[in-house]
Amino acid sequence: MPERIFRCFPDLSDVQKEKLAGLKPLYDKWNSQINVISRKDMDNFYTHHVLHSLSIAKVVKIIPGTSILDVGTGGGFPGIPLAILFPDSEFTLIDSIGKKIKVVKSVCTELGLKNVVPLRIRVEEEKSRYHYIVCRAVTAFPEFIKITRKNVISSRSGGKGIYYLKGGDLTEELAQFRNKVKIWNISDYFDDPFFETKKIVYLPV
Repeated sequence: MPERIFRCFPDLSDVQKEKLAGLKPLYDKWNSQINVISRKDMDNFYTHHVLHSLSIAKVVKIIPGTSILDVGTGGGFPGIPLAILFPDSEFTLIDSIGKKIKVVKSVCTELGLKNVVPLRIRVEEEKSRYHYIVCRAVTAFPEFIKITRKNVISSRSGGKGIYYLKGGDLTEELAQFRNKVKIWNISDYFDDPFFETKKIVYLPV
């Protein structure tokens, strides 16, 4: 149930609460047709997908009027929950798999999300530039930076840059960036075993 989300984000408006509460029924419907999210994860939908996505909002307040690119969005995470939380910013959600983008488009239409543009495209082909890039671990961090750095509007102020959600031991993966990245443990914000090894990695660009 989304009540946990509401406790973690007490300043949500009624409209935001309504949209967040509407997410699971929509994904239940789609999951019965297309395997977008594993059944096990659907049992923990609001923790494993929505709260995990919204963890980014605990470390940065996305500025109104800015643009965000969600790379490898899958079924719409972290982009859709963040778009609900930051309705005054523009989100572009990309994935190379057509059926996933079909789900994202449907969910956005059903929820009336006007600040989301879903696109079926590989990030290597995406030419536009954005203030923020967000992602839930689609590849190793060095490779991800290599293919997305071109899409960031360079600005070392205001927390803009790349926010990457990933779990496990990242020591080796982040070795070449150790003096450049900032890392937060999501378990510092949300008390759940799922987040024990989950991190937010931020690289200003």
